[in-house]
Order: sequence, then C-alpha cells, then structure tokens
Amino acid sequence: MTSASRNFGRWAAAIIWLTLPLLAGPVFADALDPCSPGFQHTASIGLWGFWGIGLVAALVPSTVSLTALRILAPASLVAAAWAVLASPDRADATASIALAVTSLVTVIALSAFVGDRFVNGSSYGDERRMPLRAPGALLLGPLPLTWLVVVGGGCAGPLLLALRNWIPGALLLIVGWPAAAIGVRALHGLSQRWLVFVPAGVVVVDRMVLTDALLVQRQRVAGIGIVEAIAGTRTMGRSAANADPDSDTHTDTDLTAGALGPRLRIALSTPELIVPAASRLRRSEPIEPYEVGAVLVVPSRPGWALAEARTRRLIA
Repeated sequence: MTSASRNFGRWAAAIIWLTLPLLAGPVFADALDPCSPGFQHTASIGLWGFWGIGLVAALVPSTVSLTALRILAPASLVAAAWAVLASPDRADATASIALAVTSLVTVIALSAFVGDRFVNGSSYGDERRMPLRAPGALLLGPLPLTWLVVVGGGCAGPLLLALRNWIPGALLLIVGWPAAAIGVRALHGLSQRWLVFVPAGVVVVDRMVLTDALLVQRQRVAGIGIVEAIAGTRTMGRSAANADPDSDTHTDTDLTAGALGPRLRIALSTPELIVPAASRLRRSEPIEPYEVGAVLVVPSRPGWALAEARTRRLIA
C-alpha cells in the first residue's frame, strides 16, 4: 500500500465530512423550515451532534472511529435523501450537491483505504492489521437491518417526542436506545476482525470463528498465497481432504466465515491448534480444539496482504 493510499485513507473522509454543513446544510434548512419549532430544534441539535461525532471519528483513526464513521456516513446519505424529498425546492442545485457529497462520504467511509488506515490507528508497535471482509450472508440482510436498528432506534424516540407523540416516543426511547446499543456492539465486532502481521509471524483475529487468536510463528509459515477457489476445504469442526495434494497431508481450514472474494491461504510447516468459536445456536455443545495445516481468510485487499508478507520476508 503506497503512502498516497495511506494519506487518502487518513484524510479523505475527514475533509469531505468537514464540508457537510456548508454543502448539505442548506437542503436540511429548507426541509426543516415548515416543521414545528420543537422538531426543528431537536433535529438541528441531532444533526450537529452527529456531525461533531463523525468529525472526531474521522480525525482520530481507530477501530472505534471506523465503526462510528461507517454508521454515520450512510446515515447522512439517508438524511439528505429525506431532506431532498421534504424540501419544496427538491430539484435545485443544493439538493443535488447534498446528495452528491453525502454519497461521496459514504463511499469513502466504506472503502478499503479507510478501513485499513483506521484499524491500524489502534495497532501496537511494529504490527500491521489487514481488515477481513464481512461474511457474505450478513451483507444480504442482517447487516443493513442492524444498521437500521442502530440509526432508527437512536433517532426515532427523540423526534417523536419533539412532535408531541408522547407515548410512542417514550416507548421507542426506552426500547430503541438499548437496541441501538446492542446493534453498535454487533457492528463494532466487524471492525475487530483482522489478519495481523507482527514481528513474530502472522495472526488471525476473528471472534466469529475463533475463540482465541491464531498465531503462526514466522518459522512455521510454509507459504502465503491467493487462491480463487478451493474444493474439499474444511469448515469449522468438519474434516475434508487436503485441497493441495502437493503440499502434505494437512487440511485446509476455512476461517472466512463465508466472506466473498479471493481467499488468502496461509500454509503451515507444522500443525497449529485452534479453538473454534462457540455456535450461538448450539452453546451447549462442547468446543473441541483441533489441529490445522493451512487456513483460509479473506482480507479486504489480498494483494496488500501479500505485499506485506513479502516486506516481512514471510514469502519470497
């Protein structure tokens, strides 16, 4: 990853987010103008509060900031779309600019450049974290739904109270805020899934599939490479034939959690013991550790992971 890419990931979201009041503010003002004073004040305070939180998150890279930014940036786009529909001058230039700038900040916040820079904002010493892609099954429904619970649960109660809908507003406040907190915690878990390069070797950190992180010491790394597809891999707790007949009798174990994209295969010279994560649906079942000879993960950018492996002389 070049220095230009790192600088883009570090500053692009902050610069665009800083311009939101100037570029998107007018359309919000037009949309709120016909509303009651109570709703105007509540919405204005909420918008400025969320903008301030987003600006701090964009300026201070960390895994927590990444979660906050990836919640607030899409929320800004949804809010701008509402403002455009509610504005009497929805076809003018200010509406187009508001939608364009909020769309841009959303794309940037969700980009691999920002993800890479922000997760490394929380790294320690000489380590390099590579974000892992979200499981494909989550992208098809659970992830957007959780985001909707977070944003809707946090905003609906105060806005209804501002409209003097006391009972629905109070109920949504009591139920929505705890639900939003649970949703934030779930979304933050996706920001804490990494492939980490450290001086001692390489580490897979993913509580969705592993109870404890898997550390492969550098002298035990037999190879790292990208594979498009592998037949006969081993999912957590199930045996299968080795996908690479030329390597040895070890088994490839899928730690991707169903993520889409090219897989990175980390081959081990000697087996390592892993402890799979407990299934949320079958918590009563005992957890049985087992040995693996190679593991598969899906970094957000596998090419960057290969480049880092070469830089650290883990592969030729």
